[in-house]
Amino acid sequence: MYPWEVVKSNVIYPKLSYKIVGILFKVYNELGYGYHEKHYERAVEQYLIKESILYKRQMPYQIKACDGKIIGMFYFDFLVDNKLILELKKGNYFPKQNINQVNAYLHATGYKLAILANFTSTGVKYMRLANIK
Repeated sequence: MYPWEVVKSNVIYPKLSYKIVGILFKVYNELGYGYHEKHYERAVEQYLIKESILYKRQMPYQIKACDGKIIGMFYFDFLVDNKLILELKKGNYFPKQNINQVNAYLHATGYKLAILANFTSTGVKYMRLANIK
């Protein structure tokens, strides 16, 4: 039995989330700590390719207001399988600013789930953020 098979049904995208978290740990085990975010991003991309997981990297998303006029852009690190946002950071804790950033992505896009991952000096830490609209 796989871990995602024992997860309660109210968990959003358990199988995909489990695969992504596994990739994050593979990247950390291979690289360790101390690289720039872009290096972790490139490594994650290689594992997504290797595991045949659909993704878009540096996914642009238009922010619109006032009758659909574009007022800005977001760029997610990854949009995985056209349904889950993956945002990578480097640091030992989750600053409120990073959490707010990912919550803004969820709010603006309507996607149901994001994973915010930190590559820390002691390993990978991650947080699942749900859009509870």
